[in-house]
Amino acid sequence: MTKKLASIETCLEELGSPSADRDYQPGHERVLKLLAGISQHKPRLRFRVAGTNGKGSTATMLAAALQSAGLKTGLYTSPHLLKFNERIRINNMPVNNSMLHDSLARLLPLARTAQASYFETATALALDQFARAAVDVEILEAGVGARLDATTAVAADIALITPIGLDHQLWLGNTLQEIAAEKAFAMQGCRFSISAPQSNDIKKILRDFNPAIRFSDPSAGQWDQLKTPGQHQCINASLAYEAIKLLCDTGMIKLDLEQAHQAIAHCVVPGRLQHIRMHDAHVWLDAAHNLHAVESLLPSLPELADPFDAILVFTREDRSLADALPLLKPFTRNLISDNHPDKALQQAIEHCPGGSFLVLGSFTTVAAILGKL
Repeated sequence: MTKKLASIETCLEELGSPSADRDYQPGHERVLKLLAGISQHKPRLRFRVAGTNGKGSTATMLAAALQSAGLKTGLYTSPHLLKFNERIRINNMPVNNSMLHDSLARLLPLARTAQASYFETATALALDQFARAAVDVEILEAGVGARLDATTAVAADIALITPIGLDHQLWLGNTLQEIAAEKAFAMQGCRFSISAPQSNDIKKILRDFNPAIRFSDPSAGQWDQLKTPGQHQCINASLAYEAIKLLCDTGMIKLDLEQAHQAIAHCVVPGRLQHIRMHDAHVWLDAAHNLHAVESLLPSLPELADPFDAILVFTREDRSLADALPLLKPFTRNLISDNHPDKALQQAIEHCPGGSFLVLGSFTTVAAILGKL
């Protein structure tokens, strides 16, 4: 059976679009049907990471800190950049094709019967891999919202909520309050919940859901030497570190806080202001795909180039960054919006061979550039 399977991507794409928001099917029933057919393993700790932006960075930093303590750590994030395996990592190593094919051979018939989506099946794949590896800790990054997201179909111990902004309005609501109410469900059933700093109205919604929620303080830690660039990354680092301190304070785990701090500081998150060289040109790639994400980048842009020779913005057909373009204009000599990131970037570099460039739009945009290298 395993030999007859096509690539992981090909098998999953028959279930729907690989993009979490276009693929989103609210509800837990299909995921639970999938989970009934795979191994069940309750890790020592399971985290949920929800929010609008910073989920992947926070989850990756948290995984690095836990791994530094010797805990076998399973990390599930989405989307991927170049290969599906990037979504499912055990001790920061993507699960290999053989292991994924073995799980998929059992899950795919169940997925077809349950009419499960790409993301729901990917979530079940991750949980199956973590169970088979008997990880100590699982970290599950939500795809869309939290209340009806596939990742909240299983119980968790700790919820982390990153900064909340407007995104996925088709499913979550058109106001920040509606979106926050959906994401607050990440805390349901969790023993502890921690949020990044939020506006006062969002804080109230989160506190109404869980009066015991804690809020991290980015100014309380020393994050000047983060290896992942961007001033906004100190928010994600502080949230991950607050979770580590909580685990220590409550005796849930024992680890060296300084060692955990260093693991977070040295963590590299691909696709987040990732710097590459293309001949003599300096190019920064970021998966920012909504106004909230672009706003968080702005304070860091003068540190990278002042100004950029060009900022290139690309979006999918179901999204627009038109509202972010006026904010970016002061930071660049040339602002380009196009549908073909690799071709447009190449043309920009040909026009200014030794220049500095910023490319924004989505993980798909970043993947298109990296795939050409």
